Amino acid sequence: MAEAHENGSRPLDDWPSPYYLENGLRRVAPYHFTYNTWCKERWRGRRLIDVFESEFRDRPLAYYKNAMETGKICVNGKPAGPDHILRNGELVSHTIHRHEPPVAADPIQILHEDEDIYVINKPSGIPVHPAGRYNFNSVIEIMKAQRSPDWIAYTCNRLDRLTSGIMFVAKTPKAADRLSIQIKQRSVRKEYIARVIGNFPDGEVVCNQPLLQISPKLGLNRVRANGKTARTVFKKLAYYPPCESRQKQDEKTPLALGEAPEEKVRSWARKEGYSIVRCLPVTGRTHQIRVHLQHLGHPIQNDPIYANQRVWGINLGYNDPDALENTDEDIITRLNRMGKEEVADAVAYHDEMVDEYYKRKAEKMSGELCDVCDTPLYTDPGLQELTLWLHSLRYEDAGGDWCYTSPLPGWALPPSGMLGPTEVGGMEELVSAVKDVNPKIS
Repeated sequence: MAEAHENGSRPLDDWPSPYYLENGLRRVAPYHFTYNTWCKERWRGRRLIDVFESEFRDRPLAYYKNAMETGKICVNGKPAGPDHILRNGELVSHTIHRHEPPVAADPIQILHEDEDIYVINKPSGIPVHPAGRYNFNSVIEIMKAQRSPDWIAYTCNRLDRLTSGIMFVAKTPKAADRLSIQIKQRSVRKEYIARVIGNFPDGEVVCNQPLLQISPKLGLNRVRANGKTARTVFKKLAYYPPCESRQKQDEKTPLALGEAPEEKVRSWARKEGYSIVRCLPVTGRTHQIRVHLQHLGHPIQNDPIYANQRVWGINLGYNDPDALENTDEDIITRLNRMGKEEVADAVAYHDEMVDEYYKRKAEKMSGELCDVCDTPLYTDPGLQELTLWLHSLRYEDAGGDWCYTSPLPGWALPPSGMLGPTEVGGMEELVSAVKDVNPKIS
């Protein structure tokens, strides 16, 4: 996570917003921008430089220190040095030459529109709201650019940047409040689809493991007894065994540098095949489906956090067996290197035949500087950083008044030459497990 702006000014007066498409990516030319953020409670009494070091990942600490010393970072409109102690009510401003990461160029599909709402199919890899390093490259800003500068969106549910699928965007505050209340009161059921490692168990699988947020900065959550109550219902839709020809080819492939023989045997998902799994989150914790699937030993195949062998080790956090060995500090340190010194390395991309390709085509610091502001530049993101095989498939009113379903994403369809489901039936067969949930869960 990088800087989250609250009252950032719009950088340009021209309309529409300055998008251009190149190499399958939606891009925005660099521009000057001022972040304005009120002092948060957890910042009070701390040095300005310490807050920037702990909260923001976008740029190196040396950049922030220099920005404070040269007046690019102000408090209450006046330049503030690194040792300034933040107090309640202070406004922190940071003017930067902003470099937004490119996002997928996929269009935002409108599944339904009426006088109250849009029901959209959100592409993977695009954040919903301006946040962190993203501003124009967000769902709301893209939709606004396609309508008018006065268009206002009222989102009713949220999806992580990498997650695709159904979202509700209301046209009025009243419509947004009405649907948001329905969702919070659990009179609306939602179903996701995921592509996971291995042959997921048959039948209904219910995971009730509580979840604890370990690092807000990195968006990391783990199963912990002292976490918040969480419940997810899973059911396998299909299993696709590994491709025999690829297995034979892999057996001839030499070990990657630093890879142990036993890692190659456990590696990788194509040797275990993969499953398409239906997921019904009864509660709505951050990364709930992703963490529960990891805990069950079937993480999402291309998950850059929870299916990352370089972070979790060979067992990928299954049942969290190495909680003592893989301490929170260990996991945070390894994750913090991703996207900087190292690239995302989910198991779906851990293939010695293509490993070098993904090392070249992935986001990390390039070693180059912007010729306008001397900001360290990142390379373009690769496919593994724009896609997560988790999709919000369906929302329906528990009373049967309405139901919206998106098509299955391409990664959930049967692979070439194999038979399998191309659509998903109703939720009735899974509703019993949802109804059994303790009504006090929140």
